[in-house]
Amino acid sequence: MNKIKAAVFDLDGTLLNTLEDLADSCNQAMKSFGFKEHSIEEVRMFVGNGLAVLAQKAIPDGKENPRYKDVLAFLRSAYAKNANNKTKPYDGITELLQKLDSLGIKCAVVSNKPDAQVKELCALYFKDVIDKEVAVGEMEAKGIRRKPYPDSVLTVMKKLNVKKEESLYIGDSDVDIETAKAAGIHCASVTWGFRSRDFLIRHGAKILCDFPQDLLKKIVEF
Repeated sequence: MNKIKAAVFDLDGTLLNTLEDLADSCNQAMKSFGFKEHSIEEVRMFVGNGLAVLAQKAIPDGKENPRYKDVLAFLRSAYAKNANNKTKPYDGITELLQKLDSLGIKCAVVSNKPDAQVKELCALYFKDVIDKEVAVGEMEAKGIRRKPYPDSVLTVMKKLNVKKEESLYIGDSDVDIETAKAAGIHCASVTWGFRSRDFLIRHGAKILCDFPQDLLKKIVEF
């Protein structure tokens, strides 16, 4: 019997490579407002905390910039249109999720990406293994705090009817490590996403996986 009964995934940089679509949307906003455009490597370090933080990091003076709210609104609109232009699952991810499903391990997603795009992308790529009710994105406008607060993770765990010791949160960033800690559950960090292995170790990663098959092995042997 597997100790882990639920695998709750981050989305961007963990299941899906969304970086190019995020960078394109960011730079459309920068160009529209006359700000400096950013390289894909710069955008890589801006993402992970939602579009509001991406906008904040992309413009001079962040939230103090008088155009911040306008930039964010433009970015949200641009990304809603661009969310699936170049995005695709990382190699081995679809097979990983199918294997977990065959083992009876429930899969879910908790992301800081806007909730509409989370549900849209999960329905497109993972509908056979991840139910839309447990594919959850950022909904701060509804009073639900985004990661690293544990609100959405705990809600998803309740829907899946799993205990903390039976749950594993999987992500590619420091925010994900903090989220798992706040929720009181196990955490696995993947190195194929938006942060390096060294970065993850510096931020407290204890379980590191370089490939989806490594993650599968960790989950099965937990």
